[in-house]
Order: sequence, then C-alpha cells, then structure tokens
Amino acid sequence: MHINEFLKYTSKIQNVGLPATNAHAKMVPPNREELLKNTDFTKVTPKKAAVMMLFYPKDCHTHLALILRTSYNGVHSSQIAFPGGKVEHDDIDLQYTALRETHEEIGIHPNTINVVRSFTEVYIPPSNFMVYPFMGYSSNELKFTLQEDEVAGMVEFPLVDFLDDKILKSKTMKTSYAGSIDVPGFQVNEHFIWGATAMILNELKETLKMVL
Repeated sequence: MHINEFLKYTSKIQNVGLPATNAHAKMVPPNREELLKNTDFTKVTPKKAAVMMLFYPKDCHTHLALILRTSYNGVHSSQIAFPGGKVEHDDIDLQYTALRETHEEIGIHPNTINVVRSFTEVYIPPSNFMVYPFMGYSSNELKFTLQEDEVAGMVEFPLVDFLDDKILKSKTMKTSYAGSIDVPGFQVNEHFIWGATAMILNELKETLKMVL
C-alpha cells in the first residue's frame, strides 16, 4: 500500500475501538494464559516499558519497523521486537518513553514520528514487564542508526505482507516456562515472531483490518 493511501486512514485508526485482549488471546502461547490468570497484580508490581509500532515509506510503500534483538543472557535474547524499552525516572509519560527509546535504539528522532494512538498493554510474566504499545508514522523515508549493543538488525515489514493471513503460523518451541509446545505467531521471512510481540502485532493487524 502506498504511504499516502495508508495515511488517509490514520484518523479512523485513532477512533476505532480496539480488539484488545481478544486479539492478544489468539497469540498467547500455551501455559502463558494460565500464568496470566493466576497473576495477582495486587501483589506483583510489574516494571513498565513502552514500544513504538512505527510505519514509514520505503520506495513509497508502507512498512512497519521491527528490530532483531542482540544475543545476550536473558529471556528476550535474539528475538524480533518493536523498538522500545523500559521507563526511566525522567520520562514524562509512556509515549515519551516509546519515542525516546526508538530514538536511542534505531536513531529515529521523536520530531520525525507522528503518534497516532496508544494500544492495549501486554504483561510479560517471564520478565515481569507491562509493555505499553504506541502506533506512529513518518511520512518520509527513514535512515536507521542502530544501537549495536541492543539491536542486531532491522526487519522492514511491508504492510501488504503484514495484512496477509498466510503469515499466521505455529511452531514447536521451547519456552522459558514450558517444554516443547506449539506456539502461535507470525512468520516473517526467516523470522518467527511470537510471545508479547505477536500479541501486540495481532491487535494492530485486527485494528488495521477494521479500517483499511
């Protein structure tokens, strides 16, 4: 889809009702749903993070920016994710966090991004993070500058491919809280996207399908 065509729909995206947890549930790995049900948020205080679902033109066609995390000793090592990160004490709000972290991780200045709206937060039990997604766009082509200690590469995801249901797959995986289980997700070229990122992606996908 041409970027100018996509941008015509941003006002509708701002006002449409979100599918929220109904969309998330379709991408929840087995056993995690039980973990979520048994989480008592009166006793657990999650850390907060915010991410940016950033659309932009590449050769005039609309793309979504995803990142490949570096390999490290942690539960999100080498995973596909959105640019973003944890809330810092000086952040004025969650949107500021998403913009600041996007700038730090992939070099896109906040002034370049038009924020459309926030989406439904997702809790990640293994790392005890509540993640708050925001959707934004740039009208201009972007040049990414990666924070190499955190970002190993970019995954530039064409909107037309994102909206195609053929990318919805399942894969047998070992997770941090279960043995080998079938996990739902998105197959993007050689990358399988699952967990919280897939849950956020699915709400975004279903929201876009309501208005495009």
